[in-house]
Amino acid sequence: MNRPTIVLVFVCAVLVLASPYSIAQSTKAKPAAQSTEKVDREYAMEATMLGYFSKDGARNPTLKANKGDRVRITITNGEQMTHDISLEKLGLKSKSINDKGASTSITFTADKSDVYYCSVPGHRAAGMVGNFEVVEGSLTTAAVAGQVPMKNGKPLNLNFETGTLADWTATGDAFTNPLIDQDPSPVHDKEMHIGFDGKYFLSSGGTVNYKQTGTLTSVPFTITQPFAAFKVSGGALQDTRVELVQAGTDKVIFHSTGQGRATLQPVVVDLKPYLNQDIFIRIIDNETGISQIPYIANDKLAHINFDDFQFYATRPVFPNELNQKDIIILPPLDPVLHAGLSGIEAAKVMTLPKGFKITLAAAEPDVVKPICFTLDPRGRLWVVEGHTYPVPAPEGQGRDRILILEDTNGDGTLDSRKVFAEGLNLVSGIEVGMGGVWLGAAPYLLFIPTDFKTDKPLGPPQKMLDGWGTDDTHEVLNSLRWGPDGWLYGTHGVFTHSNVGKPGAPDSERTKLNAGVWRFHPTTQKFELFSEGTSNPWGLDFNDYGHAFVTACVIPHMYNMIQGGRYFRQAGKHFNPYTYDDIKTHADHVHWVGERGPHAGNFRSASAGGGHAHSGAMIYLGGDSWPKEYRNDIFMNNINGAKLNNDHPVRAGSGYMVTHKPDFLTMNDSWSQWLNMKYDPSGSVWAIDWYDKNQCHSPNPDVHNKTMGRIFKITNENDKWVQVDLAKASDMELVNYQLNANEWYVRQARTLLQERGPNKKVHKALKEILAKNPDPTRKLRALWTLHVTKGLSEKELTDLLANENDYVRSWAIQLLTENKNVSPETLKRFAALAQNDNSALVRLYLTSAMLRLDPAQRWDVMDALVQKVQDKDDHNLPLMVWYASEPLAAIDMKRALAMAQKSKLPKQLPYTIQRIGAIGTDEAKKLLKELNDRVGKLDHSHENHEIQELIAKVLEE
Repeated sequence: MNRPTIVLVFVCAVLVLASPYSIAQSTKAKPAAQSTEKVDREYAMEATMLGYFSKDGARNPTLKANKGDRVRITITNGEQMTHDISLEKLGLKSKSINDKGASTSITFTADKSDVYYCSVPGHRAAGMVGNFEVVEGSLTTAAVAGQVPMKNGKPLNLNFETGTLADWTATGDAFTNPLIDQDPSPVHDKEMHIGFDGKYFLSSGGTVNYKQTGTLTSVPFTITQPFAAFKVSGGALQDTRVELVQAGTDKVIFHSTGQGRATLQPVVVDLKPYLNQDIFIRIIDNETGISQIPYIANDKLAHINFDDFQFYATRPVFPNELNQKDIIILPPLDPVLHAGLSGIEAAKVMTLPKGFKITLAAAEPDVVKPICFTLDPRGRLWVVEGHTYPVPAPEGQGRDRILILEDTNGDGTLDSRKVFAEGLNLVSGIEVGMGGVWLGAAPYLLFIPTDFKTDKPLGPPQKMLDGWGTDDTHEVLNSLRWGPDGWLYGTHGVFTHSNVGKPGAPDSERTKLNAGVWRFHPTTQKFELFSEGTSNPWGLDFNDYGHAFVTACVIPHMYNMIQGGRYFRQAGKHFNPYTYDDIKTHADHVHWVGERGPHAGNFRSASAGGGHAHSGAMIYLGGDSWPKEYRNDIFMNNINGAKLNNDHPVRAGSGYMVTHKPDFLTMNDSWSQWLNMKYDPSGSVWAIDWYDKNQCHSPNPDVHNKTMGRIFKITNENDKWVQVDLAKASDMELVNYQLNANEWYVRQARTLLQERGPNKKVHKALKEILAKNPDPTRKLRALWTLHVTKGLSEKELTDLLANENDYVRSWAIQLLTENKNVSPETLKRFAALAQNDNSALVRLYLTSAMLRLDPAQRWDVMDALVQKVQDKDDHNLPLMVWYASEPLAAIDMKRALAMAQKSKLPKQLPYTIQRIGAIGTDEAKKLLKELNDRVGKLDHSHENHEIQELIAKVLEE
C-alpha cells in the first residue's frame, strides 16, 4: 500500500522596516556605560519595533529569576528609533535610546513576576512586551533528545552533517553552494549570529547572495514519531519558507518562514494526525529581495536558513522556540511600476475609475516644490513654493514664493502664472480671504493685506501671531482652511512645540500646543486650541454638517475632531494631567497590513491602502457632476502607497464610524508626493505634487529634490468648466449661492459676505432659508452665514434650541458659547436639553459647550449628562463628559463624587476617584475613605471590588 508523502517547504521572507516620517539624523551610537553593581541574573536583548530579541533569537523571551535575585536587563537599539525598557508593576523605566547600537538598562531586585515593555507610545501595542517571572529552583529546562528520520535503515541527511546535499534535490541557483560551516557566516553580515549545532547549516544565499532563488526538496520519508522539530531563520516573507508536504498528494501540512532575523530557532510540529504517512521537506526561496522603490534598500534577509530536522516521542520544549504567533509574514512589496517620470508621463500612467481622467496642469520649471495651495473666489490657484523647507532661513532671508495660477480657457492647463510674493520663510499653509492672504510660516501666522483687483500686496506681511515652533519642520502649522463659523482653522504636529500668542504677549496670554487643530478669528483676533491630539495631521476639511476631520500619520489615520476633544497621541502627554484617557480613531480600519505596527506595512499594503503616512484631506462636496456616492467621502494621499485613499464616514452615535472604500486613484509612480487636493467651481479636483524621490522627512536639505513639482487636475466626464468671479457678485447673489450643490460656491460666498459685514437684506433672506428650507444642510449654511455676518441675536439662537433638526440644535449650542459666556436663561435651556434631548449629537455639543464655560456654571448640565445610560458605549461621550466635569472636583469634591456615583457612564466614577486623590488634601483622603467604607457594606460585586482596589491604590499614592 502506498503511503502519502509529506513535503516540508521553506520560503524566505523579506523584511523592510522603514518609516517615511521617522528617519532621524544622528552621530555614531555609543553604548551606555555598564553599571559595576554585582548582579545575580543578567539579560541582554536587542530592541526593535518588532519586539525584544535575545541572542538565541527568541522574541520577547520570558526572563526568569529566583526571588531576591539582583537582576539587570540591558537593551541595545537595533534600529534608528526611540526605545526604552520598563517594568509595569515596579514602575521602573530605563533611559530612552535613539541611535542604532545605543544601550540602556534597568537593575532591580526580583520580588514578584512582572511585565517588561517599551513605554514609547504605540510600541507596546506593536509588540514590544514580554514577561518576567520569579520562580523557585532551577531556571533551566533539560533538553529532549530527538531522532533523525531513517530510510532503508539509514539516517537521512536532514542535518547536512555529511557536508553534501545527499538526500536532497535542488532547482534554481539559491542552493548551488548552500552548506556553511562557520559562524560568523561568510555569506551573512558580520554581526549576525547564526547559532547552529554540528558541522554545517544550510542557507539559500545569506545576505550576500540574497537575490538568488530556488527550491530544495528532500526525499520522502515516513513519520515514525508524533512530533518533529527543525531550525529555521531568515526573512518573514511569503516566498521564503519551509514546507512539510504530504507525499503522493502534494498537500502542504505545515509551513514556516523565519521571523526576519539570522539566528536559527527551533520550530515544533505536531505530526500526530499523519503518523506512518510519508512526507518530504521543501525549502523554498522565490524572493529576490530586490526593492522596486528607489529609496528603499534591497532586503538582504530575502533568504532562508535551515538545519537539523528530527523526530521526537513527546513534544520537545526549547527556550528559544520560534512560535508561529511571533512570525508576522509580510506580503511582497507593492508593485510600483514607475519612478522619476516627466509630468506628462506621470499623468498618463495613473489609474482612475471609469468616467474620470487626469491631466497635467503645470510642472517644473513653472512650479517647483508646491507645499500648499488654496483657491480664490475666481477659482484660481494660489500655490506656495517651499524653497526654504526643511531648514528655516534667518529672518528676512526666506526663499519661498506664492504663485497665482489660472486655467483661462478650460483645457486643464494652468496657462496664466503670476508671482504674488517672494522672500517668504518656511511657509506651510495658505488661505485667501477677509482682505488678504493668510500664511502659516513658523514662527508666525502672517497676514498680507491684498488688492485682489491688481493681485498686489498692499503692504508687508503682518505678524498676527508668533510662538509657533520649528522643532520638526514637517510638523509645523499647516492645512489652513476657513471653518463654517468664520474662523481660520489649521493643524499642527506632535513633535513641534508651540507657545502661541500675539507678538509681545506674555506667557499668561499664550496657548501651548503640539498635536491638534487650532483656530484664529480674523476680526476679533482670538486664538484657540480647538481640539488636541493625533500625530502629524497634514489634512483638514469639513463635511456637509460642518464637522471637522483630519488625516494623520503613523497612528491610525482618521479622526472626527470635536471642539474640546482630546485624541490619541503618537507621543507625549496631554496638557491636562487629569485626562486619563483619550478618544481613539473614528475609522474601523488602518491603511497598513499585518500586526508588526504601521512602519512594517509600508510599501506592502496595497490591499489596505498603501501604508501609514497620509497627506491632505478633501471631503468631496463639489456638486452633482461626480457620482453621488463620492459626496462627503474623505480623500487623502497615501504617501507610501502612491494612492488616493477614499474613506466613507457614517453617522454612529454622537459622531461617525469611517469605513474604507476602494482606493480612488493609483499614481503608479514611487516619486509621487501629493500634499493636498481641492475641488473648484466646476466640481473638478486640483492636486499639488511635491514630486520627490525621497518620501521621508529629513532636516538635511540635500535629501530633497529642489527642482521638481507638479499640479494635476482630475475631472469627471460630466464636469463642465466655468469661469466665475464671486467677488463681483451682489450680496443677494452670494446669499443664493448658499443653496448651490457645489460647496466651493457656498464657502467662497460665505467668506465674502463675512468680509462685507452685516446687511439687513442679507439677514432676512438667510433667515428665510433657515426657517423654510427642508434640507438640514441648507439650514446650516444659512445659520453659519448669519453668524459670520452678525445676523443673529442670542434669543434667536436660543430659540433654535427647540428646532426639530438635531444638527441645527447642536450648532446653535456651539454658536451660543462662542464667547465663552451665556445668559442664565440659556444655561437653563442647556440643562433642559441635557435632561430631555434624544440626540447623542446634541449631548456631544452640550459637552463641548460646557468645556467653554466657567466650571461653576456646569453642574446642572453635567449632572444630567452623566446619567444618560444610552451613551455608555458611545465612541466620544463618556470621555467628553469626563473632560467637561473633571474641574468640578476642585470646586466641590463631595458634590462631584455624589454626581459620579449616580453616573451611568463607565469612566465617571473611577476617574473622579483618581481626580479627588490627586487633590491630596486630608479632606480628599477622608472623602475617599468614607466612600470605601460605604462600598464595603454593599454587595461583593466585581464592580465594588474594583472601586475599593482603586481607592486603596489612590490613597497609597
